[in-house]
Amino acid sequence: MRLLHIVGARPNFMKAAPVWLAVAEAGGFDQELVHTGQHYDVNMSDIFFAELGLPAPHYYLGVGSGTHAQQTAAVMVAFEQTLAEARPDLVLVYGDVNSTVAAALVCARLLLPVAHVEAGLRSGDRTMPEEINRLLTDQIADLLFTPSADGDVNLLREGVAPEKIIRVGNVMIDSLVRLLPLARRSGVLDRLGLAPRRYAALTLHRPSNVDDPARLCALLETLGDLSARLPIVFPVHPRTRKRIEDLGLNATGDIRLTEPLGYLEFLHLMSEARLVLTDSGGIQEETSYLGIPCLTLRANTERPITVDHGTNTLVGLEVERLADLFNAILDGTYLWDRRPAGGIPLWDGQAARRIVAALEQLNGGMLHSIHTTSKEVAR
Repeated sequence: MRLLHIVGARPNFMKAAPVWLAVAEAGGFDQELVHTGQHYDVNMSDIFFAELGLPAPHYYLGVGSGTHAQQTAAVMVAFEQTLAEARPDLVLVYGDVNSTVAAALVCARLLLPVAHVEAGLRSGDRTMPEEINRLLTDQIADLLFTPSADGDVNLLREGVAPEKIIRVGNVMIDSLVRLLPLARRSGVLDRLGLAPRRYAALTLHRPSNVDDPARLCALLETLGDLSARLPIVFPVHPRTRKRIEDLGLNATGDIRLTEPLGYLEFLHLMSEARLVLTDSGGIQEETSYLGIPCLTLRANTERPITVDHGTNTLVGLEVERLADLFNAILDGTYLWDRRPAGGIPLWDGQAARRIVAALEQLNGGMLHSIHTTSKEVAR
């Protein structure tokens, strides 16, 4: 079986790496990697390949930035040309970025089987581009590898055939488990002058937080006030930095801005934080595995399992609630840890091996069926 992995942005890399490595370990497959170039900053892309053990991409599409429509269209045009050369049996797409839905759409048009790793996640908020990407990709995909039971439920409710759904666990946790010991030797705390549990870590990049000047100003002001109790370390996403600069805003108080960190340095920073503030999806999962309180600066989440069975709390849009929760965690008056004994099922570092086992079990049989069915429909 000839596999083609599609990555384009930082969240994809941590999901694709364990699958790539598990496929290589298993043998019996050919595989190649396509990087669309959706993230093109060195600290947002290149460094991750080296740290995660991914090879240099076999194909680099170089699509760069643009509107959602421009970026999706550019990936589709370039990827269609790439497929003519790569000729895979199965394409694996990851997560919910524009590159994911673009590649899936091209595969659907060319009657090429596609598997979606991290399928079934839903926030219920269709104003988020990622939600549309998830919905469309899951309707197109022939195999849907889900991280948790709620993903299965979402897909079944949307009419996806049960035989297409395979619950494997969370591949993000695979990367974390494998690399956490190495990450804790990164030296980032010493470099930034930090002591374990004596700071909070912050990430911020969602349009709902950074594109509204009033919202971004209120967040930075509140976080500045809160940093009097606990320093806040803020690796700044390039998009967020540009918004801050364009608006002429300043981070007040003890908010320590840094450049974007590589995977190992950020994992080290997060794993030793007293608490984490974020609008990222993956960080909600990682903190739930690590047992660190996470305040998610959003009104909804596509990962509700991290709220119900993890360490995550949805703050909503009220900065007053952010302040109340931040202080309650530091005061020890908020019960933020809702993890069951043994942790979240299948979040154990073995998800990628389950994906490979599923592919080995298929042994081309389902792929042949997909091809035959697609040709009959086309005819």
